[in-house]
Amino acid sequence: MKVDFTKLDRAFNPRTVAVVGDSKRNGYQWLTTYGSLKGKLYSVQINREAIEDIKKRGVPNYLSLLDIPDPIDLAVVSVPRSVSLKILDDCIQKDVAAAFFFTAGFAETGTEEGIKLEQALKEKAEAANFHLIGPNCMGLFNPTVGIRQIPFQYVGKSGPLGLISQSGTHALDFSLAAHLQGLDINKSVSFGNGTVLDSPDYLEYFAQDPEISVIGMYLEGVKDGQRFMKVLKEVSTKKPVAIWKGGRTGEGWRAIASHTGSLAVPWTIWNSAVRQCGAVNVASMEELVDTLKALHYLPPVRGDRVAITGGSGGQSVAIADVFSEAGLEVPRLSKASYDELSTFYSLIGGGYPNPIDVGNPNAAQMKRILEILERDTNTDIIILLAMARFGTPEQMQSQVDMMADIKQRGSKAVVVVVPYSTPEEMRRARELTQKFQEKEIPCFPSIERGACALKNVLDYYSFRNSDGA
Repeated sequence: MKVDFTKLDRAFNPRTVAVVGDSKRNGYQWLTTYGSLKGKLYSVQINREAIEDIKKRGVPNYLSLLDIPDPIDLAVVSVPRSVSLKILDDCIQKDVAAAFFFTAGFAETGTEEGIKLEQALKEKAEAANFHLIGPNCMGLFNPTVGIRQIPFQYVGKSGPLGLISQSGTHALDFSLAAHLQGLDINKSVSFGNGTVLDSPDYLEYFAQDPEISVIGMYLEGVKDGQRFMKVLKEVSTKKPVAIWKGGRTGEGWRAIASHTGSLAVPWTIWNSAVRQCGAVNVASMEELVDTLKALHYLPPVRGDRVAITGGSGGQSVAIADVFSEAGLEVPRLSKASYDELSTFYSLIGGGYPNPIDVGNPNAAQMKRILEILERDTNTDIIILLAMARFGTPEQMQSQVDMMADIKQRGSKAVVVVVPYSTPEEMRRARELTQKFQEKEIPCFPSIERGACALKNVLDYYSFRNSDGA
């Protein structure tokens, strides 16, 4: 089937949406979720009791999709699977740009009936070149135009991320987790069984979207491995792609079969193939969020030598261990750096081998310390541990400004870690993180997460450099 990006544009940016089959049984889930839509919202329902409820919501209802007077950009299908083929017929006849089928009970059930019904959907849609998303999925999320996958996703604020997910729950959770870390979705799709449109189709679509700068994926399997790897390699030369692969173990494989019915791929084969395509493998939701954040904010990073400051003595030891164990180098600074530090640095409550233990006597010298690290010839990246529990708002802003100046001069990449231990520290850490990321400086809530994300970015650019990209 030939994918028409114009139709996907209409689906992701709809002016008109028709919700087919929403009812009291599911709490009018989709009419509620699409209440934030900036365009026109219609309902298709034949149940009299449901029609009365829908009218009270102020949503025009029709007995058939074909009766709606306007062209439909996106149909949301939430009907029993037994009538799914009839609704697909109506979508095709109405020339709907695309439809996502929330309806489940197909091949993922492993039953003969479910498998046959999904095959019938596939054949009918492909014969008409109809863009069917799903089935067994949560559909699309575009906060700019107000289409969501759940009612409590944010709207009105868009970011640089594109997300392609086989899992509806992971799509929802990722959007909220990334938002809490100060990074927002531009467009996201939960595509479930991927019966007609599969992950390579969305990957190609996101690759040509100028509003998306980095792409994340959660996948359980692929239907056409050769095509997927070909598209992945092409896209990874244009935009960074990070993939969280579900089913890395035998137990995970079994869970996949009953979730989306995908064919599992052995992890060793998958890991090697993805790396050869220039994409980044990650192993968790947190790592996916952090890696995409780092890929978005950091420039092409080549060197792996980190200079670290901002922590206390015990923290410095832990930080050095974590970054070293992640595969990064924590070298001694240059003689020139040590000579300059020795002219003013108080060794009472502090030390400066690398990491530089600031301690109370030296905190007032942070600007000078950072300038020395910026000039240091033995390091490539500056890591600042910014403590949300200490300091006035003015002092916190001063750290933001100092790191922003270094970033602007472009001599070294800069990364910030803002840890927290209490609810109040978390609130302050989020505020400080927002200030740093407004200056396009990536912030992470722990040294472990920051080190892992930074190593993934280095691996990405190392491969591109070796591949001549």
